[in-house]
Amino acid sequence: MEQGGNFGFLAARDGQLARLGALAESYFRSDPPAALLKLRLFGEALSKQVLARHGLSSSSSATFDEVLREGKARNIFPQQVADLLFQIRRWGNAAAHEDRGSASDALNALKFASAIGVWYHRTYRNAASFDPGPFVPPIAPADADAALREQLARLRNAVADSHDAEAQARLRAQDAEAERERLAASIDEQQRQRAFWENYAAETEAALAKAREELAAIRAEAQAAPTQDMQLLSAAASRAAEKVELDEDATRVLIDAKLRAAGWTVDSETLTHAAGARPAYGEAMAIAEWPTKKGRVDYALFIDGRCIGVVEAKKKKTDVPAMLGQARRYAQDIALTPDELPGGGPWLDGEHRYRVPFLFATNGRAYVKQLATKSGIWFWDARTPGAVPRALPEWFSPRDLEERLAQAIVPAGAHVADQELGVAGLRPYQRDAIAAVEDAIRAGRRDMLVAMATGTGKTRLAIALMYELLRANRFRRILFLVDRSALGRQTLDAMSVTDTSGFLKFDQVFGVADLEKKLPEAVDRVQVATVQAMIRRLFDDPDAARPTPGTYDLIIVDEAHRGYTLDAELREEDLGFRNLDDYLSAYRRVLDYFDAATVALTATPALHTTQIFGLPVYRYGYRQAVIDGWLIDHRPPRRITTALSQTGIRFDAGDEVEIVDRQTGEIELMTLPDQVDFEVAAFNRKVLTQAFNRAVAQAVAQECPPDQPGKTLIFAVSNDHADILVDELAKALTEEYGALPGGLVEKITGTVDRPLERIKAFKNDPRPKYVVTVDLLTTGIDVPAITNLVFVRRVNSRILYDQMIGRATRRCDEIGKTHFRIFDAVDIYTDLQDVTDMRPVVVDPALSFATLLGDLARATQEDQAFVRDQIVVKLRQRLPRLASSARERIEQLLGSPDALPNRLRDATPAEALALFERHPLLIDILDQGPRERTDPGVFISGHDDEPVSVEDVFPDHASPADYIESFEAYVRSQMNVVPALIAATQRPRDLTRAELKEIAVLLDAHGFSESHLRAAYGRVRNADIAAHIIGFVRQAALGDPLVPYATRVESGVERILASRDWTPTQRRWLQRIGRALKEQPVGDPAILSDPLFAQNGGFDAIDREFDHHLRDVLMDLNVAIWDSRDTDQAA
Repeated sequence: MEQGGNFGFLAARDGQLARLGALAESYFRSDPPAALLKLRLFGEALSKQVLARHGLSSSSSATFDEVLREGKARNIFPQQVADLLFQIRRWGNAAAHEDRGSASDALNALKFASAIGVWYHRTYRNAASFDPGPFVPPIAPADADAALREQLARLRNAVADSHDAEAQARLRAQDAEAERERLAASIDEQQRQRAFWENYAAETEAALAKAREELAAIRAEAQAAPTQDMQLLSAAASRAAEKVELDEDATRVLIDAKLRAAGWTVDSETLTHAAGARPAYGEAMAIAEWPTKKGRVDYALFIDGRCIGVVEAKKKKTDVPAMLGQARRYAQDIALTPDELPGGGPWLDGEHRYRVPFLFATNGRAYVKQLATKSGIWFWDARTPGAVPRALPEWFSPRDLEERLAQAIVPAGAHVADQELGVAGLRPYQRDAIAAVEDAIRAGRRDMLVAMATGTGKTRLAIALMYELLRANRFRRILFLVDRSALGRQTLDAMSVTDTSGFLKFDQVFGVADLEKKLPEAVDRVQVATVQAMIRRLFDDPDAARPTPGTYDLIIVDEAHRGYTLDAELREEDLGFRNLDDYLSAYRRVLDYFDAATVALTATPALHTTQIFGLPVYRYGYRQAVIDGWLIDHRPPRRITTALSQTGIRFDAGDEVEIVDRQTGEIELMTLPDQVDFEVAAFNRKVLTQAFNRAVAQAVAQECPPDQPGKTLIFAVSNDHADILVDELAKALTEEYGALPGGLVEKITGTVDRPLERIKAFKNDPRPKYVVTVDLLTTGIDVPAITNLVFVRRVNSRILYDQMIGRATRRCDEIGKTHFRIFDAVDIYTDLQDVTDMRPVVVDPALSFATLLGDLARATQEDQAFVRDQIVVKLRQRLPRLASSARERIEQLLGSPDALPNRLRDATPAEALALFERHPLLIDILDQGPRERTDPGVFISGHDDEPVSVEDVFPDHASPADYIESFEAYVRSQMNVVPALIAATQRPRDLTRAELKEIAVLLDAHGFSESHLRAAYGRVRNADIAAHIIGFVRQAALGDPLVPYATRVESGVERILASRDWTPTQRRWLQRIGRALKEQPVGDPAILSDPLFAQNGGFDAIDREFDHHLRDVLMDLNVAIWDSRDTDQAA
């Protein structure tokens, strides 16, 4: 008897898998459900082996479903393999619980299991080039139907045509065995056969039990292996999955399963046109082999008796987009009765007339972005002839296609919203952003990035944009994607209070599905969801109800800069991911899953953001928003200097030091063999120093008294560090001011009880007034009353830093907020102030050279240079840390190792790849990693510390006097050159708001912001004078006295009122204009377009009150404001 069969190649090293496969083959003829049960065990045993080899644990009691879901969530199983394993589990479950399973199911399951076994062998047994030969079909059961016999015959012919001697020999041996069984009619022979397989099954069970015991050792070995080894293993798994081969019958089984999961009634063996299958009202059917004039289309999709789509399906090797050509022909010639034709057709494309609107092509292969043309489900909408076909990861549901068919097609070039915007009170730049997105949509873009500074109202912009797009029926349903539940609730709250033109709130006009709703209902036009929840819904359980690719046709991504967290700790809601790359991969999978356009919102676009969404279609930055008066500027950062931050912390050789083990948390005593020094950037990361935190807390207590308006947000390194700062700050405040109310100082991180409630209290209640956080309050949380930011944590990401600064930029007129302050205890400001927002994401140091070389080999032509550059960057990082023996080996191969980065930089991507292919040992040398460096743990410092100073930090570390001198020199050099400066200094009568903005932009670009100037003059003159930017310019250029701008306006209005007899109405208007000028400097006609005046008729109506001389009056008012004759005394 032949026990090897299609699984014999596993026998040498994976005996239990070979045995289970052989048992399944033996049961195929007599007991298909038993064969399916054995294949289920095969899949479960193999899956547990795979998880163990990646260092992941699964309990001995874990079900097959739990094991698969764990492997899928961790991206261990490539999608192609996962699809096969999940289908084997479904067949096995039906056999186990219902004793159900046909011989056809068992045959396809054998094919699937054999393909998975080959994948496993190639990946985990270092046999990448292993060729199993063709699948050898088992002998047909006696009661096999015609379709099964025909499929087995095709498989036998494939073996015969393969010229594979081993496969042919196995087929001949199998035939001989069948003949012996036919001839052996005696009871003794039947009993002998039964006894053999019963004994074989018992041995297999024993082998499985032994294998379970061995899993722990395999797992422990994998966990101890370098990260690079695990990445190499994952890369090998992906490459092996690309070689998984299925015949067309097995491919159809996979396609059937996917269609069925999407809600279609389908069975390509029985639900065929030839077998009498016809569409029916109330049914969504995928009927196989539907006739056309030019052949049979593989599937015709029917809803309520009408055909709305055709599907062309071929086996894996076929290029998928090319198959759409055949689908197009079938869509023109499909045989349909009038009652079976969909409404709205036919659809014209030049000379072609399409009888059905939706065309699909697939080879059954799971979508792989790097192999897009050879994977996925390709889709084309015949209603939009100019549209480019695109790939889908899963099938549309019947509802998806019904909704899509009911939606009117917006022609290319059509405006989304030609009428007045439906959300009132939008700021000019928000209107500009909506127009920019509309233009991009009109131009056919599907990915759009909008970059707007934190605090400029991105959420309100998004709500207004959604209102316009939904009102115009441009999109059916929008997914608003956030990266934490707090932001989601904030968005839902905003939708419930945003007024629209119909006097209803946004969520009263359009149905909104909240965070808890897993699937939107038909009436829901917007759904708010977190990335984490959407990842779980889409990928955790393929058998559960989940959104389909057509559920949403627009995704708005809030905080799209996600990725800055390469510098941050994983938040609690992200702990299901092994690392941030794992998170980002899943994040991107969510975006790729839906057939939807995307509008991404961010305050801090980074290189990785633009790689996903393209360059911004609209940008409105922080400095521009400050100049326009929508955001608050910060004063020069105040540097908190302590004795330890000046000198650092030093441990001498021979010192006994307490060290915290990072893994166990235990404190050990160590005698240092060498001197160890720590700079301030390492404080509370690599060395815990209570004294430094105490000194910083004392400085904060002195600088930010509890009786001043506003709140203080403090950034800590870690959760433990936050606890230390809360304790020290509470003590420092008590020492400085005496007994204070409870709850004044709190920690708000993901670990506290009910963090969302604590955030609301911080925003709305008097207490807490001082909050310490790590990452929870670094992005997206709106607390306008924050006036002080304290950095006791060094960050290396400009994106994260900008997000942190953004917590305090919002206006808060209720407390008279005119600026905010930054307190820097770790010298972060000078470290990051010159770093560009678009800094590339650093290559993950754990990424292996083998993985990068694999990426280079598979990359598209546009991406090859980018991958090559990643290799060069990583090589520059690795070379200085290589062991001397590794450097010597590289020198033997290629000469000087230090010359290699430049050599690769100057090479084309193809030349770089060829170099590594000629020297495969080079990859192994580089992937062996740097010389050993042990992590000693976190040092505990007992060094004393005390505050030394708290001083403003001006650009280039200038003193306030030097800063003013630089400013005055610049103004004098430009006052007769720049037209706006000429107007400000010589012709204030003619000064306009446009020129005022031009001055602010010019000075800001040269480092002279109004906030910094106010601080510098205040330090030098020992008085805080809010003189306005024009006041500072005139003082520098003309020596005008520095007078508070509000005082200038009051004096100017009084002078104008006293200059002549005004009517009571005119006097009221002048007083109103004076009040407006305090907020919107420069009196030109544009000021009267503001809502305060526009509602009373604007410039034209008020001009009539002044006998059409209002323009002259405004100019006279400008002169009166800036005339220094009556302000010398005030100065």
